[in-house]
Amino acid sequence: MIAQQCAIIPLPAHVELVNGSFKLNNATTIVYTDAVLQGQAYYLQQQLLKYNGLTLSIQPSAITSSIQLSLVKPGNNIDEGAYSLEIKPTGVKINAATSKGIFYGIASLLQMARVGEMKNNSININCCTITDQPRYAWRGLLLDESRHFWGKQTVKQLLDWMAFYKLNKFHWHLTDEPAWRMEIKAYPLLTLTGGIGNYTDKTAPAQYYTQEDIKEVIAYAKKRFIDVIPEVDMPGHATAANRAYPAFSGGGSAQHPEFTFNPGKDSTYTYLTNILKETDALFPSQMIHLGGDEVSFGNEKWKINPGINKLMQDQKLPDLLAVEHYFTKRMADSLFKLNNKVLLWDEAADTDLPTDKTIIFWWRHDKPAQFKKALSKGYSVVMCPRLPFYFDFVQDTTQHFGRRWNGGYVPLDRLYNFTVADQGITAEQQKQILGVQAALWTENILTKEKLQYMLFPRIAALAETAWTADGQKNLPQFKERVKLQLKLYQQDGLYFYDPFQPTQTPEPLSAKELSLIKDQIQKQ
Repeated sequence: MIAQQCAIIPLPAHVELVNGSFKLNNATTIVYTDAVLQGQAYYLQQQLLKYNGLTLSIQPSAITSSIQLSLVKPGNNIDEGAYSLEIKPTGVKINAATSKGIFYGIASLLQMARVGEMKNNSININCCTITDQPRYAWRGLLLDESRHFWGKQTVKQLLDWMAFYKLNKFHWHLTDEPAWRMEIKAYPLLTLTGGIGNYTDKTAPAQYYTQEDIKEVIAYAKKRFIDVIPEVDMPGHATAANRAYPAFSGGGSAQHPEFTFNPGKDSTYTYLTNILKETDALFPSQMIHLGGDEVSFGNEKWKINPGINKLMQDQKLPDLLAVEHYFTKRMADSLFKLNNKVLLWDEAADTDLPTDKTIIFWWRHDKPAQFKKALSKGYSVVMCPRLPFYFDFVQDTTQHFGRRWNGGYVPLDRLYNFTVADQGITAEQQKQILGVQAALWTENILTKEKLQYMLFPRIAALAETAWTADGQKNLPQFKERVKLQLKLYQQDGLYFYDPFQPTQTPEPLSAKELSLIKDQIQKQ
C-alpha cells in the first residue's frame, strides 16, 4: 500500500498505486450497468463539466476509455458506503453494492480529477486500485442560520463541499433566540415576525426559508447522499418563536428574555406538536433534533408560573429540572408517533427516553462524565465536543473575532488528531458511537467570507476524522494533501484560511465586526 501518495481526502482504507495513467478527456464515456445508477452517472457528467470543463457523454455500453459504474453483490459485513475504484490506462471501474457506494467512488475520482493538471484539454490520472469504506455512519456538519441567515446558494455550496469530502449529515439549525427561519403554514407569524432580526441586528428584515425552498435544498442534498436533519429548539432557545406567539412563552431571564416555552400549558404541547408535524412532512430524514440544551439560562419564571406549579403538583415533579425532563419526554412522544427518532444535546442523557429511538449529541467537552453517562445508559452518541468540533472557535492566536475556551482554540491539527480512543471508554461502548459532527455557530460569523474562512480547510480534517481509521491517519501526510486542496478553494473563489501561511490570509472582518472588537477592548 502506498497510501501516502494518494491525494484523496478523506484517505481511503486501501490504496495500491500501479504504473501508468488514465487519460480523462472529452473522448471518455460514462457507462452505467443498472438503471438505478442513472443519477450518479449524470452527477459525474455534470461535475466534470462544471469543474474541469470536460464534456463526457453517457453511453449504453462500455467502449474504450470509459468510466464504468457497476453494482455488485455485497460481501459479508460490508458497509453500505463501501466501494472499489480501479483506474487502468484503458478505463475506470467503480464497483459497489449500493448507489451510495458508487457515489463515494465517484467522489474519489472527481477529487483526483480536480487536483490533476489539465493539459491539452486532458487530465492524466495515476493508475491505482482503491478499496474503501467509511469508519463512521454519521459524518455531520451543523449550520446555524438563526444567528445569521445565509440563504439557499450558500447552503448548496456547503452541500457540494460536504459531498466532495463524503460528509453525509447536514444538521440545519433553523430556530433559536435571534430568529425563526422555517415556514410553518399553521403558524405564519413564526417567520413573518419571528424571522425578523439576527444576532447583530434585531431590526433586520425577516429572512427565512419557505417550504418550497426547503424542499429544493433537501432534493439537492439527496442527490449527494446527504440527509438533512432539522433542529427545532425547545424548551429553551425559544425567544424568536415567543415573539411571534407570546401565548406559549414560559418567560426567561434578564440576559435571555422570553427564552422558554411554557410546559405548564396543554396548548403549548399542541402548538409544538403541530409544528413538528409540518416539519416531519417537509423533511424525509425521519429524525428531528429537539435541542434541549441550556434551559436553565432562562427558566427562572417557571418557579412562579401557576400552570407549571400545578403541573409539578399533579405529576409529582420535585424541581424545575424534572419539569424540563417531563417536557422533553412529552415532546419526544409526539415525534415517536410520527415514526421519527429524537435527537437531543447531551443534557438529555439525564432523561429516560427509549435508547432505540434517541440519539444524544455530546457537545460539552468539559463534561466528559455526561458523555459516559449517555453511553452507560445505552444511547447512541454523535461526538461533537466544542473543542475541537465547534468551528466558531478561532484557528490561531492571531485571530480576533471568535471563541476561545480558557485560551484554547481549534487549529487544524487538534481537529485531525481527535480520536474516540482518547475519551476513556471501553471497546464495547465505542460501538455506540455513531460518528462525529462539526458545528458552524454564527454569532461571530457575519459575512460569507468569514463563514468560508472558518470552514476551510477544517472541513477536510473533519472528513478524515469521520471517515478514516485512526491507525491510518498521519498528520504530516494529511497536510501535504491539504496543500492541494487549497488550490481548489482558490479556484472556487473561496476566502479560506491558509494554515501554512496564516499571515497571507488575514481574518476577514466586516465594519460591524471591527466595531464590536473595539467595544470589547474598551470594556476590558
